Amino acid sequence: MGLSGYALDPADPRAPTHEQWEAMSPAERERVVQMLPSELPRRTAPEGDLHRIPKEKATGALGEFFRRMGRRVYLSAELPVYYPGEPWFAPDLIAVLDVDPDARDRWVVSAEGKGLDFVLEITLSGDRRKDLEKNVARYASLGIPEYFILDLRAQRIVGYRLDSERPGSYTAIVPQAGRWASGVLGLDLVMEGGRIRFYAGSAELLETDELIGRLTRMVDGLVRKQEDLARTLEEERRRASRLEERASSAEERASSAEERAARLAERLRALGVDPDEPDPVDRG
Repeated sequence: MGLSGYALDPADPRAPTHEQWEAMSPAERERVVQMLPSELPRRTAPEGDLHRIPKEKATGALGEFFRRMGRRVYLSAELPVYYPGEPWFAPDLIAVLDVDPDARDRWVVSAEGKGLDFVLEITLSGDRRKDLEKNVARYASLGIPEYFILDLRAQRIVGYRLDSERPGSYTAIVPQAGRWASGVLGLDLVMEGGRIRFYAGSAELLETDELIGRLTRMVDGLVRKQEDLARTLEEERRRASRLEERASSAEERASSAEERAARLAERLRALGVDPDEPDPVDRG
């Protein structure tokens, strides 16, 4: 079954060129997308927790922020990305705005109808020249609007955005007061504690563990308030019960006194004395 001249090279998997894609039927396009590998061999050695943790925290903070904002943003880490006819690549973090945020195995630009909007790479002990030089030229040529690098060895952020006057080229983002502004995300990036923190104005975006901690404290506070309220209600119930018991006891005593008075009056009548008559002593 023909695929309009397209053939997949397992040693160098690439998406069809724009011309090949346009010549394909919908069924052929779907077949090609499924042919493109979703798991690719690593080209560099793993860089450990110092590389992994900043990536995970950045992804979590952005995901929660856009979820709360109600913005449809696709975020992923080390996802194979296929531009038409280009070698695949898998950035540390990608963001694509205003698309379906559901999980994917790969990002095929022709199938998605959109390329990446934001890329973040983290470099420590691997091929620094790849992130700091080669990718600057490559991502600009692909038309990726913004590219940021977290350079852990130099403890710095480097940022680029497409130059409006030079198509296919980047211009460096100049930080202001230690902040690198991302026009794509609408956020500022700051280097703190060996990782990137994001700010929306003066508000810092919470990372996932920080958000969980805050929510846990809120839940604990509500539980304590409910427990305090339950104790107060129980104390009020017991107090009302004691008052009721006292009232009942007083009523019983009053009833008992009336009964004794009635018995005494009866005895006086039996002795020929009218208890309702004034006491002779009182008559003077």
